[in-house]
Amino acid sequence: MSSQLKTIILKRGKEESLLRFHPWVFSGAIAHLPEELEEGETVRVEASDGRPLGVGHYEIGSIAVRMLDSSERMIDSDFYAERLSQAWELRRKLGLIRPDNSTFRLVHGEGDFLPGCVVDIYGNTAVLQAHSPGMHFARDIIARELTRLPDAGIRNVYYKSETTLPFKARLDPVNDYIIGGFDTNIAVENGLKFNIDWLKGQKTGFFVDQRDNRSLLQKYSHGAKVLNMFCYTGGFSVYAMRGGAQLVHSVDSSAKAITLTDANIELNFPGDERHKSYAEDAFKFLGRMEKGTYDLIVLDPPAFAKHRSAIRNAMIGYRRLNAAAFEKIAPGGILFTFSCSQAISKEQFRLAVFTAAAMSGRRVRILHQLTQPADHPVNIYHPEGEYLKGLVLYVE
Repeated sequence: MSSQLKTIILKRGKEESLLRFHPWVFSGAIAHLPEELEEGETVRVEASDGRPLGVGHYEIGSIAVRMLDSSERMIDSDFYAERLSQAWELRRKLGLIRPDNSTFRLVHGEGDFLPGCVVDIYGNTAVLQAHSPGMHFARDIIARELTRLPDAGIRNVYYKSETTLPFKARLDPVNDYIIGGFDTNIAVENGLKFNIDWLKGQKTGFFVDQRDNRSLLQKYSHGAKVLNMFCYTGGFSVYAMRGGAQLVHSVDSSAKAITLTDANIELNFPGDERHKSYAEDAFKFLGRMEKGTYDLIVLDPPAFAKHRSAIRNAMIGYRRLNAAAFEKIAPGGILFTFSCSQAISKEQFRLAVFTAAAMSGRRVRILHQLTQPADHPVNIYHPEGEYLKGLVLYVE
């Protein structure tokens, strides 16, 4: 196999990160690129002294190679079948595959040793997302192997990568079904039903990564007046309703998101008048709201910093948002606050929230420190995979 693949040679000493099993080769580490190398092509990677370091997908950019394996194995349908089977077995061990739960992440990129690939499961539909040209070119193989997973019952594979692939790659991906077609868009999470909009919704159609945190919020919701900011499709709102909240208000600047939220509330709690929704800017809503109206507030904004260049403005945004919540939340209130910005570290996010707390002059205690769930595993050799940060705070 090695003779069939083109070889990338690293600069002296630049193999150390791969020997520590980090899955990326940066462009600055490369001494030699073979001629006529196509983006997305599978390549061999070799140390300066000729030692083989494994195989991966080549792409143009700062991350030049996403490593698939540290051996020189063939990257074919058997490879993808094996990795998908391992991912499925992990989700089975996590207890996610059961009659009252048909919603979970099956493949989380580097965390499942398929860098550049994301697969979310919604009932019998898998939504496949490529973040690298190599995975884009492997999409048909991956889709086929998804439908072959024993006992999975996956009949439809929808490809959704128009906004996730590198723009410079000029791949012109089209969001469409690779296998099957539309069946039903209703999936079940912990016994609750949700309309999933994988055709036009954000990410793969639902924020699967907040499942465990939604369950935690349910435990705090009994008798509470709950405000769910940046509600998107109303996940936290639905769990709060099941938890016995006195009232639940959902806010999002997107009218379409509010329509989905209302549909999900009606799906689970038809005719329940405890819920109201508002299509409004979050900061404007917080600004006009009276102090003490809510005793449980959820702040789950979209990523404020998608790149390191935006970190400073993101920190200002997190401080401003949390300061408004600290100012308005009722005494003895509970604040769930999150950052999904990978560029923002856990320490930076905490600093922003702590600064906001100090500005409010209120006594604040940490009850929980939150992260992404186990079906979004973090490869221990790739700490960059930990992106979701959250705090549950008691505000006196």
